[in-house]
Amino acid sequence: MNTTYLAYSKQILEKVSFDKYLFEKELHKAIEILPEVEISELYNWCITAFGSDYLSIIQQSFNL
Repeated sequence: MNTTYLAYSKQILEKVSFDKYLFEKELHKAIEILPEVEISELYNWCITAFGSDYLSIIQQSFNL
């Protein structure tokens, strides 16, 4: 995959962020598909954008 999928993943996560279950499901999909080098970028973005609401989901999804 390329950075286009990273941008797409961010869009999807923004759109489903109203629902905890959907957010977690889409985050897992993105982590599975993205190349290793982009996963840290996704993590940093998720913490910045959604850390106040979904910190535990983000940390669990990234196995932290």
